[in-house]
Amino acid sequence: MKLRLQSSRLVMLCATGFALPLAAAGALAAPSATSSNPIANVTVFASGLENPRGLKFGPDGNLYVAEGGPGGVNHVVGCSEVPGAGPYLGSQTGGRISRLDASGNRTTVTDRLPSSQTAPIPSPLISGVADIAFIRGKLYALLAGAGCSHGVQHIPNGIVRVFPNGSWKMIANLSAFQKHNPVKNPNPLDFEPDGTWWGMVAMRGAMYAVEPNHGEMVKVTTDGTISRVIDISASQGHVVPTAIAYHGAFYVSNLGTFDPDQLNGQKVFQITPSGQLTVVASGLSKVLGVAFDARGRMYALETSYSATDPGPVPFTGRLVRFSRDGQKKVVIDTGGSLFFPTAMTFGPDGALYVSNMGFGPPFGEILRIELP
Repeated sequence: MKLRLQSSRLVMLCATGFALPLAAAGALAAPSATSSNPIANVTVFASGLENPRGLKFGPDGNLYVAEGGPGGVNHVVGCSEVPGAGPYLGSQTGGRISRLDASGNRTTVTDRLPSSQTAPIPSPLISGVADIAFIRGKLYALLAGAGCSHGVQHIPNGIVRVFPNGSWKMIANLSAFQKHNPVKNPNPLDFEPDGTWWGMVAMRGAMYAVEPNHGEMVKVTTDGTISRVIDISASQGHVVPTAIAYHGAFYVSNLGTFDPDQLNGQKVFQITPSGQLTVVASGLSKVLGVAFDARGRMYALETSYSATDPGPVPFTGRLVRFSRDGQKKVVIDTGGSLFFPTAMTFGPDGALYVSNMGFGPPFGEILRIELP
């Protein structure tokens, strides 16, 4: 299962062409009763985003959004095609980071980063900039759409430093790291040589990133030193880990593989800095975001939920909340505003900001969600 997002099932779904309007650390208790109550106030904060993914508030108070970009036209040259997703088409530019002010007005920080796409049949899945982080006021970006296997010959997947004028510098070559440090249980029938990185968080002057296709979490320092925190595949197999958050420890979600035997069986793991893994929430569906509010409650963003269909299914995104005692509540249910959401973050105003329509439609949006 590749986080493309990550199956031929999703590629076929994108091809159908929908017409759309634009706390303290520690394991949570096992979920008990589940209830559904649409109590959140949801508004569109910004629109016109190009495949929006990870998002963070910067030190200037503005919201920064990582975007996949428009895809590319360059074929894979000099390496093998990725099985099941090709032919990839890539571009050395087009991957974008946008800055949104308090009114949702967008300006481009850079659009000079790589962007690539799966086979256009006719609507491809596009990857580019996966996530962003700030360290001491400096902006860093996690690349997911680069590398030779994605049609981008001379730029690997990695972490880059982005400068105020839109230029950038490669800090850490994650493509090379994965090629020279294989995980224990890669899936040979569903394997991306350059990886398909998804989530990143900054903590104590370093960046921690999660890669779904190989199944690992790494630490990257600002001088480019890369070390593996945990090989998630070694204990969990091919579960496609995705989002990462920090709340006294790291919390990592997983997407799963859209197979019937994995229907609503996704989890959230607590991972210590030394790489110890514990399951803290289960019974979830295709989770692409994890966040904690000021009261220490954990939220899981499900990009698609169905009691019977392994999906992905449009307009079935859900937002699920776990209280500190483990009670589980569906805050935003299916059939509402969440169309393939891809990431979320809390703002300084206490509201939750969600990247919506992150794949499938030609343009995505950022939702602002007021929660009780």
